[in-house]
Parts: sequence; C-alpha cells; structure tokens
Amino acid sequence: MKQNFDVIIVGGGMVGSAVACALGDSGLQVAVIENAPPQPFSLDQPHDLRVSALSIASKLILETVGAWQGIENRRFCPFRRMRVWETAGDTEFCSDDINHPQLGYIVENRVIQLALLERLADFDNISLISPVSIKKIQYSPGKLAHIELDDGRVLSTKILVAADGGQSRVRQTVGLGVTSWDYKQHALVIYIETEYGQQDITWQRFVPTGPQAFLPLTGHYGSVVWYQSPDEVSRLKLLPLDELKKELMAAFPEALGQVKNVLATASFPLKRQHAQAYVKPGVVLVGDAAHMINPLAGQGVNIGLLDAAALGEVLCEALKKGQDPSALTVLKKYEKMRRNENLKMMTVMDVFYQVFSNEILPVKILRNLGLGLAERILPAKNKLMRQAMGLEGPLPKLAKGEPII
Repeated sequence: MKQNFDVIIVGGGMVGSAVACALGDSGLQVAVIENAPPQPFSLDQPHDLRVSALSIASKLILETVGAWQGIENRRFCPFRRMRVWETAGDTEFCSDDINHPQLGYIVENRVIQLALLERLADFDNISLISPVSIKKIQYSPGKLAHIELDDGRVLSTKILVAADGGQSRVRQTVGLGVTSWDYKQHALVIYIETEYGQQDITWQRFVPTGPQAFLPLTGHYGSVVWYQSPDEVSRLKLLPLDELKKELMAAFPEALGQVKNVLATASFPLKRQHAQAYVKPGVVLVGDAAHMINPLAGQGVNIGLLDAAALGEVLCEALKKGQDPSALTVLKKYEKMRRNENLKMMTVMDVFYQVFSNEILPVKILRNLGLGLAERILPAKNKLMRQAMGLEGPLPKLAKGEPII
C-alpha cells in the first residue's frame, strides 16, 4: 500500500513529536514514524532515569502547542534556584532575582514524549505510525523521498525530517556529514531516594575528576549525575547498590543530604557532534540528528525543542505566503535560524567544561574569580540566567508563547 504525505518525521521522540505538534492544523499532511512507543505512565511508577531540565522557553513551546497540560497531568518538578561551585568559588542563581517564578522544570523524558504524543492525536492532519520499523529509505535530491516499512507500506514525502537521534539513519542515508569528538568521560546517572523531600534547587559542583550534579524529582527522590573516566564509571556500575551508596556519600558534598537508597543507575559517554549542514533538498535535521551537546547544563533537549519550533514556524510561514514549504530556500531559513545558535551554545558548553576541568593554577584562579564576580555583578549574572532560561536572544515564536498558525 502506498501513501503520500507532505512531511514525514522519522522519530517520534520529544523533538520529532514537537515538530508534528507545531504543524498541527497547518493543513500539511504529516506522518510520524516511531519504532518504539513509550510505555504508559502511572504515578505509582518509579521515576525514569532519563530526565531533562526544561528551560522556560521549552515550557512555552510545549504550552503553545498544547502539550504542557499533559505534563502537568503526570508529574514534574519545578526549581527556582541553581547553585554552581568549586573549592574556592561559589554562586547561586535564583529566579526571584529576575522576577520570574521558576528557573526551569525537571521532567522525565517519557512524560514529555507521552504529553506530545497525546496532543498529536488531537490533529486530523497528523498520522502516528507506530510501532513500525523502516526497511529502506530512498532519496534523490529534487524527487520525492520514499520510505518502505516492515509492514509492507511505502510512504512518500516532499519533506523528510530526521528526528531519529545521534546515529540518525536518515542523515547517513542522505549523506549529510558530521564533525564529532569524544570527551573521554562518561556520565553515571543515579536515581536516589533521600531522607527528606526535595527543595526547589538544582546544583553542580566541579572537582578535578569531573562535574557532579543533582536534579530534584518529586517527593523524596532525586537524580545524581556523576562525571568520571570510562573505567571508573564501569567500576562504579559493577558495585552492589549499597556499596555504590557509600561511595556516592563519600564523594559528593553535604548539599546532597542523607541518601536513603540508591535505586537504579545508567551511564552514557560524553560526545560532541554537529552536522555540517542541517538541510538538503527535501531533507531537514532536528534535535540529536543535527547536534549532540555536552550535557553539562542540560541544554540538549532545550535546543532540540527550539529546532522544532523554528522548523514549524518556517514551514507555516511559507504556507501563509503561498510558497512551496519543501523548497530548499525555505528549508535554508530554518538552518539559518538554528545552526549558528546551536554552534554558539555548543562552544559555550565546551569552554565551560574545559575551564572547569582544568587544574592548572592560573585557570583555577580565573575561574574562581569568575564565580566570585558572577555572584557580585548582578546585571551580568541576571543576563546569564535569562540566557540559560531561554528568555533572551533570537527565539522562534513558539518559544515566546506566540502561535505560528
């Protein structure tokens, strides 16, 4: 059976689903292909290990496309304060300083995805095709792209959106190259139960072996991220959970509080990757298919959602002007909106990571001075905070709460 669509999004994760929701009611016929739909959610389930720190801009995107209510109906943890420190320097950011109720929200990735897929079902012009696997992708510039599914269907489209992650099959098939490097460090994520209920603070501490971070979850739970060498992460993962708890308590600061139980762990390598171009005729990359960033400040999902908002805006704007949304000139507008912005964010994260990973004395003195100045020079500190929250800089309309249709 053959089916034709204006847009096919490969990958129904957070970013792919957000692109689809942004195109809801646009008049474009959109298909979302997802091979592994998320498991249903209930409040009595333990928190997932994969969580994201959503910025205010991300919340506005999700709100404007109608998906935030689905998150509120499940669970999330707002935070007002973020503390950053090392041995001799310390600063704390608080949303009160810029008259905003929150700095951001810690949300499980599955909750975000479920809320978007739930919203996606409200749109008559969007078809979710899941669970299904792709057998073959046929692509020639200037022609319709064809996708053969394992259930026998063949789909064709004018615009193929790659939202299929860092190892994107679409990106590889169409021949869009990447530049990448390995940080030679892994992040160990540890799901913990704490003695006391969580407050409204997230923090990061920098030590010579790598950063340590804490993300609050609802109730008496939290997520700890421990950056270490690959060998050390492998060793820690092999420990019984009660032994890991002892090592965690010994290595982490008092700010962590009393850990009652270590409940689960996962790890992933730190890698930077950036596509050399985001578009080709009839093809667009979004999210991790376009860029993978150091997770230090939790910006990966946030810049992916900004991609989704920008692509939705560009395609809808073309329709309003009577232009062909699949035209390369239109798709290039999306690339212009996002590629340099993402590159800037990646570079800032790299510099931040390198500076705080460096034990050379002059660098240590400069970074301690920097943290001290950040604490004292309020205009600079508040500007940095607004930037991290997605409240400054060139933003897509959805990230400002403005509709695009």
